[in-house]
Amino acid sequence: MTTVYSEPSTERLPGRAWTVRIVGHGRSSASVTCSTTACRMPPRSEDLTALRAFAARHAAAHAKAATVRPNAWCHCGSQHCGAHPDTKTHCAGAVLLILRHDPVMRRVWSVEEVCESCAPLIPNATVLARAERPRRTPDRPTAQAPASARPAIAGGFSSPAALGDGEPTPTRRSRRSTQRSGRRRFVQGR
Repeated sequence: MTTVYSEPSTERLPGRAWTVRIVGHGRSSASVTCSTTACRMPPRSEDLTALRAFAARHAAAHAKAATVRPNAWCHCGSQHCGAHPDTKTHCAGAVLLILRHDPVMRRVWSVEEVCESCAPLIPNATVLARAERPRRTPDRPTAQAPASARPAIAGGFSSPAALGDGEPTPTRRSRRSTQRSGRRRFVQGR
């Protein structure tokens, strides 16, 4: 049906959209189509109620299978905001997954990745999911000191008595002394 997004990336990707549509054939029969060609659709039928129910379930299945990608462009914006032509906005904010379905027309269901600015402007849209905020990772890994085998005291401090294995006892420097020496260097450097 659809590919589930699994690997974070910093590259911006086009917003995805799936459209499920009921297409009439004459006066007595209709069929369901999906924008994803790999999806299997029921045959043409005269039972419009059953086709509507199938189309709604199919759109819901696409929405459930899709994971909202935080680095996706707004699909609405890529369509020049044609879903809300009377109200202009700049695409911005988190990426949302919406379902658009006009209850009056009852023929088209669209699941789309759009931005937070466009979503409230799109008529008949329901927000289904929000992209998770990407976890910030440092550009380069920080070197961490290896954990010492010293016994710990409550509060996370090492016991000075445990340093008896030949290591010197650490001295504590006050913050003021480092600030003063820093100022002196600055003044002397003038």
